[in-house]
Amino acid sequence: MKIAPSAIADLVSATAFDPCRWLGMHPYKKDSADMAASGLVVRVLWPAARRIEVIAVDANGTSLPGSVLAVLMQIHPDGLFEGAISDHNDCMPYRLRITDVNNELHVVDDPYRFGSMLDDPRRDYAQDMQRFAAGEHDSAQAFLGAHEITLDGVIGVRFCVWAPNASCVSVIGDFNVWDARRHMLRNHPDFGVWELFVPGVRAGAVYKFSVLSRADSAGVAQRQDKADPFALAAERPPANASRVGPKPMTWSGVDSWESAREARNNRHAPVCIYEVHLGSWRRHEDGSYLNWDELAQTLVPYALELNFTHLQLMPISEYPFSGSWGYQPISLFAPTSRFGEPDGFQRFVETAHRSGLGVLLDWVPAHFPKDPHGLTEFDGSHLYEHSHPLRREHPDWGTLIYNYSRNEVRSFLFSAAQHWLDHYRVDGLRVDAVASMLYLDYSRNEGEWQPNSHGGREDLEAVDFIRELNVRTHRGRPGTMMVAEESTAWDGVTRPADQGGLGFGYKWNMGWMNDTLDYFGRDPIHRSHHHAALTFSMVYAFDENFVLPLSHDEVVHGKGSMLSRMPGDRWQQFANLRAYYGYMWAHPGKKLLFMGSEFGQPEEWNHDAQLNWQALAGHDHRALQSLVGDLNALYRAEPALHFGDCVTGSFQWLDVDNAKDSIIAFARTGPDGELCLILCNFTPVVRHNYRVGVPQAGYFAEILNTDAACYGGSDVGNASGLESEAVVCSDFPASIVATLPPLSTSVFRFCS
Repeated sequence: MKIAPSAIADLVSATAFDPCRWLGMHPYKKDSADMAASGLVVRVLWPAARRIEVIAVDANGTSLPGSVLAVLMQIHPDGLFEGAISDHNDCMPYRLRITDVNNELHVVDDPYRFGSMLDDPRRDYAQDMQRFAAGEHDSAQAFLGAHEITLDGVIGVRFCVWAPNASCVSVIGDFNVWDARRHMLRNHPDFGVWELFVPGVRAGAVYKFSVLSRADSAGVAQRQDKADPFALAAERPPANASRVGPKPMTWSGVDSWESAREARNNRHAPVCIYEVHLGSWRRHEDGSYLNWDELAQTLVPYALELNFTHLQLMPISEYPFSGSWGYQPISLFAPTSRFGEPDGFQRFVETAHRSGLGVLLDWVPAHFPKDPHGLTEFDGSHLYEHSHPLRREHPDWGTLIYNYSRNEVRSFLFSAAQHWLDHYRVDGLRVDAVASMLYLDYSRNEGEWQPNSHGGREDLEAVDFIRELNVRTHRGRPGTMMVAEESTAWDGVTRPADQGGLGFGYKWNMGWMNDTLDYFGRDPIHRSHHHAALTFSMVYAFDENFVLPLSHDEVVHGKGSMLSRMPGDRWQQFANLRAYYGYMWAHPGKKLLFMGSEFGQPEEWNHDAQLNWQALAGHDHRALQSLVGDLNALYRAEPALHFGDCVTGSFQWLDVDNAKDSIIAFARTGPDGELCLILCNFTPVVRHNYRVGVPQAGYFAEILNTDAACYGGSDVGNASGLESEAVVCSDFPASIVATLPPLSTSVFRFCS
């Protein structure tokens, strides 16, 4: 098998489309007329080599007697060697003994000795690639990416990447001095996949794919060094290479947790979420990040102490720019290395689960950044992003939009989502920026967007992707929470997909958040004119399964902290915030609170520094923190406050029209008739002898008062509780007469 000069040129320039045709061991014939194999030829490309010997080995890799089969001759000065083994006709195991130009000796296995992954009997890779190409795979990371395996008794890493429009792909890394000539990958043109087993590489190795595009109309091909889209680990930024990930750790107690997950996460369960940006929750004294184990030892018990049921982590998929807070991810399968190794994140999740705390992740399938080492024009073409210029880029963020109509991209995203749910056992995903996925005209002016095939503004491919994602998740992983950040009035976000909905379990109630923040941000003297902002949410409260979010977005970009957004002097600011939280925890909907808001951090959130924990030296901050813990405990303990969060009929207005006094009163009902009354006074004036009708006659115990002295309030209240009177009020046959503390929410439980 004579090698042509053009093939030599392709090999030594790392531009070979089919390197496996020439490199490694092959039968050869003396001439075309002689059909009987005349021997074997071995070719090796090792640019720094001076001498290369081929050594015969047995199946265990042990050198055999008389083991030198051939001494290869250099046939190109850039390190291409060739030699014949004339007395053998069948390919055999062998190793290479290489003396480099520095006279250092290397005994290595030739990567081109090993066959195609399609020949591996342990897995039907052809079927995997067919499912990937059909958009039906949700664990493609099991064969794409980098995986440490043992092949023919040799430990190494199989690298595999999808790049159908490339003309050559190499894996480069710390194991081959980042030289694209050393490990050019085998091409599978039917699937657009490139792969190679590289002996001797182990978990932790650093690598990229060097991708050569096809030549353009001018005959120019571009080479880009890309991070692995399916990498399971990554270098710590600002470095940006991928790393070979470790094998999965063994989980303990996971079966019992997962069997109870559905009960913990369903719409009748109490769900109170603590949203966290890990890089700025706490830091070491020198400003460095806590690692996963330190976070498990501090964050988990802290959230438990405050009686939260779930942690929600802002995006942890590896991202290059810290200022994006993780919302511009590069590696959708790799936990960010800022906090340590991937198995550290596994231990973090396991610690949370053992403690009874769920873990949700912020997940970003709406867009990705243009960093040159990322997905953009991955193989020289618009592979992951839309090719149409009116659908390619988000005008707000300068990021690229996934092509949801491409099957392989769908498989990529399905697999990324399920990876966190299956490999790391997280309890659910909060899907970021869903509205930007749903609408073709999102943040675009007339003429800046392309209508769908029906002439409409809906992105039909994205809608189909979202539905399929939720169907797959709920079908295969019952009890998983899928939460949409969706800021419009799209109908049926949490309706099942087979009923025409998007299939999410929950949706963030952005309308409630905007209205109430606007209301509580006003001086109480003006609130009477904005009473509808407080009550309008109940018009649509059960149209979806809602989460009430006071998230990171409300304490950045000049908005101030939750505390500083409240009007009045310091006492009134705290009183307003306490009343707001009391109203929020009593309002239908699951709860979400961003870190620092639980103790009233004075300053706006800064992602470059830890929270202002020194504020807790002040009694008012500690008291607010105590209130949040008690609100969580009360919400979890009282079925009337959580069971009907998403159920029509569980809520009843008792007093909705008192705009003049900025007072509202309502009742919440549990599954077995449990009853709680909530009375809110959003002015700094005490309201004495306030009569309100009640659904049942009897005694109502006051079980929480945000104005209590222990929370920093003025301690006005109703002692232990109130007995109803047979006095008609607002069409109710019975009523109570209460004292409403200033700027407060009071909660009463019906006892008898």
